[in-house]
Amino acid sequence: MLARIWSASIIGIEAVKVGVEVDVSGGLPKVVIVGLPDAAVQESKERVQATLKNCGYYFPMRKILINLTPADLRKEGPSFDLPISIGILAASEQVKAELLGDHLFLGEVSLDGTLRPVAGVLPIAAAAHKMGITGLVVPTDNVKEAAVVEGLSVYGFDNIFDVIDFLNSPASFSPVEINAAEILARPKFTGLDLKEVKGQNHGRRALEIAAAGGHNLIFVGPPGSGKTMLARRLPGILPPLTFEEALEVTQIYSVAGLLKDRGSLVSDRPFRSPHHSASGPSLVGGGSFPRPGEISLSHRGVLFLDELTEFNRNVLEYLRQPLEDGVVTISRTRLSVEFPAQFTLVASTNPCPCGYYGDPIQQCTCSSRQREQYWGKLSGPLMDRIDLQVMVSRLKPEEITRQETGESSVDVRERVRVARDIARHRFREETGLSCNAQMQSRHFPKWCNLDDSSRSLLEGAIRKLGLSARASDRILKVGRTIADLAGDEGLKPAYVAEAIQYRTIDRIQ
Repeated sequence: MLARIWSASIIGIEAVKVGVEVDVSGGLPKVVIVGLPDAAVQESKERVQATLKNCGYYFPMRKILINLTPADLRKEGPSFDLPISIGILAASEQVKAELLGDHLFLGEVSLDGTLRPVAGVLPIAAAAHKMGITGLVVPTDNVKEAAVVEGLSVYGFDNIFDVIDFLNSPASFSPVEINAAEILARPKFTGLDLKEVKGQNHGRRALEIAAAGGHNLIFVGPPGSGKTMLARRLPGILPPLTFEEALEVTQIYSVAGLLKDRGSLVSDRPFRSPHHSASGPSLVGGGSFPRPGEISLSHRGVLFLDELTEFNRNVLEYLRQPLEDGVVTISRTRLSVEFPAQFTLVASTNPCPCGYYGDPIQQCTCSSRQREQYWGKLSGPLMDRIDLQVMVSRLKPEEITRQETGESSVDVRERVRVARDIARHRFREETGLSCNAQMQSRHFPKWCNLDDSSRSLLEGAIRKLGLSARASDRILKVGRTIADLAGDEGLKPAYVAEAIQYRTIDRIQ
């Protein structure tokens, strides 16, 4: 007898519907899986056979052919265990087949019948709803992330016994419901507050501008000046994720298998901080079946690169295309996938190998040649893409011992939220724009129009600092954000002048 059941496979962060066809026919007992299965899928026939026997079900001692369609799509992972099990039971008439046509099944099966969670359930749930699938059956540990998708009946089960009971008597079970709006509305606190930062008003101001406009930022200063302390407090002043943004981030974490510690929906902006020994593929993603890297895991959030100049230069060059385009494209012989990568880059570094170049107290021991080689690790095109370049000085003794605290993250976040709302309203008719850092040159005449004084100021800075066209565009974007924080529609000379001062360390030698 022939039975057909639906499952799905992940390509990048997109889901593809997969048909699991099970044919039980005469012949010598044998289980054959065709349709480009990987090793994990091939091994499922052994798991499924042992599971069904251990759970007391009859396993047909006949020839069983399992065909995974489409046949030219590579299938990977253990998520086909459950649909293969149900397909065999349906083909041998041990379970009713009425629901198999409009439900999709996912899950790894243990030898005792327990269902184990699998990765990528959220994008599969979203795709299933678009495909016209009415119900999704998943392990209990995956049910909350899948239930985020509206209009899809999601059922979570602990073991294969419950799945079979559901198929034989569906009226006895109710789908799981999740209130996504309630999850996003919960108050969030990172535990790292700006009020804990002493002094560094210039750095705090740069953080606020970066948060309000989504601008990339680098802190340069001697050891112990507070660079890392400042950077780690950026998530606390970022505006909350919208529902659409939360879905995007959650899908990435679901595919990467990192969702179990973050609940059903990623409700806070990601903050990723890879070590300087990280490889290129770990940053951009990769593998024979491409998986997202640190860049995509930072989508809609922050990628923090501490000790930037300690990273391999070739690795840093991987950042250039994602910073410009907001996506990472990974090509393989048989496929090409895109991962979203709209993130805010925050970096920190010392001004020289010893760390004390320009320090008023401790003398630098580096030669000009050493400093040149040190900064040579950062290419000009990469630095051009960093909007805010901030020198962080050593704290003065009176600042270190001062007891009063600075402005809290809550107060700064409110100003950031208002500025972001202004930008979002400005871009309401533009697809794909949510903050000022995403503006293109074509938007400048409308939203970054300069008067004569501002234009003359910018032209002088370009000549004096030797800025590229890209760097001048970044100045206009930062100036637009500063104006939004001030609640001003025009781009006044004061805003342009403040934006220019954040380009004064394009190159330090």
